Amino acid sequence: MIQSKKDYLYYLECDRLALRKTTKRPRYKHDIIWTFERLLRKCEYYENCRHDIIGRLYGKWLKYRYVCLSQKLGFSIGFNTFGPGLCMEHYGNIVINEQARIGSNCHIMGSVVIGSTDDDKVPAIGDNVFIGFGVAIIGDVVVADGVAIGANATVCKSITTPNVTVGGVPAKVISEKGSEGYLVKATEMIKL
Repeated sequence: MIQSKKDYLYYLECDRLALRKTTKRPRYKHDIIWTFERLLRKCEYYENCRHDIIGRLYGKWLKYRYVCLSQKLGFSIGFNTFGPGLCMEHYGNIVINEQARIGSNCHIMGSVVIGSTDDDKVPAIGDNVFIGFGVAIIGDVVVADGVAIGANATVCKSITTPNVTVGGVPAKVISEKGSEGYLVKATEMIKL
């Protein structure tokens, strides 16, 4: 979770590397997902760190922009859910419960649901996890570090073995490969 300006800048840089971007800023209309991720991080920074009157007013304006862009892209993502190094490949139909906790270097393809069965029962996802297209992760489940979740899988039971690939409905281990090669480990490229 972003707790300082230094954390904010670190998250921005990790997200840029995870998205494999070579420029410092998003290109107008071409890098819409990167623009969204930057706005997400800015909203998190203002919500967590800026409690003065100007920070709160500007934070409200940022949240308004965030909601508008979320609706345009089809995202429903709460603040402070992702660690650094977030990479979303496609826009449209990504729903993530605001209480879910997802580690660093998460790579999400599209049409993903990470939701709860009850307010208290939300997923906890580890670091370096690849989430394929159409995946549903539902309920009080834990996904270990380095797991790759195949397309259209439904995860309704915890995956406690690290560095495996799971798939199917319900998801079960189908390979010992894991997420290596599917994502950029941006947090290992830069140290806080």
